[in-house]
Amino acid sequence: MDGEHPGWLYLCATPIGNLEDITLRVLRILREVDLIAAEDTRHTRKLLSHYGIHTPLTSYHEHNRREKGEYLLGLLRSGRRVALVSDAGMPGISDPGQELVAAALGSGAGVVPLPGASAALTALVASGLPAERFCFEGFLPAGGRLRRQRLAELAAEARTVIIYEAPHRLRQTLADLLDVLGNRSLAVARELTKQYEQIWRGTLDGAAAYFQEHPPRGEFTLVVAGAAESGTAGRPAENECRPDPPLAEQVKELESSGLSRKEAMREAARRRGISRRDVYRAVLEEKERRE
Repeated sequence: MDGEHPGWLYLCATPIGNLEDITLRVLRILREVDLIAAEDTRHTRKLLSHYGIHTPLTSYHEHNRREKGEYLLGLLRSGRRVALVSDAGMPGISDPGQELVAAALGSGAGVVPLPGASAALTALVASGLPAERFCFEGFLPAGGRLRRQRLAELAAEARTVIIYEAPHRLRQTLADLLDVLGNRSLAVARELTKQYEQIWRGTLDGAAAYFQEHPPRGEFTLVVAGAAESGTAGRPAENECRPDPPLAEQVKELESSGLSRKEAMREAARRRGISRRDVYRAVLEEKERRE
């Protein structure tokens, strides 16, 4: 970084839930740049406050990407350093960051990716489905001809497919996938790395039935077996086709196996990759709810 470029755009991956899932390099860059462009400044401000970072912040999202993009390009042309962040994960994936990257490269600015957390890869590696070859679909079109066309394309896709979905559309998407792709194996992940993380493993018809009885909450990542893996070949083991239990239930199960309450909470925290404080809070909330 010797001044060859007029400015530098840093693509900074941020946590998808657990604030500990951020790299030391990203924290350093967020402190050193001249400006941070965020998808939602309120959301990013919480992250910056947690780590004591006071770099100026501005918004860059779907609704202001044209005018704000020109503003950010102007800063890059003048030699400034700008960090781009999304609400969670890597900017430029399923958000307007890709437009800013293309424009920055076109203007001669340098673009530096700083890797980190990703909901898609986190769900994939925990799904139990083949991860050697996969494709990322992102969000399916909400409806109409384009949605039908995209689903038809996925029906012939041999690789494992990763899809993002909002809670209010999850049931319809599961029904559409079952109708077009057939009854394939899948994993449905929500609230990844957070207190109420859940990964449901099974088949599309089972998932459709499960989420009819359990209202979808949180942001979802679906990992669906490819056409070549239909049937039993790509199916996770039967004892894995259950949702992870709520934290309070998991603590009770561990206690029933002979662990003390303290040991059970420590083990639950280890299995979920969260702090014991989060486990204690979940147990306390469950106790208060029952009272």
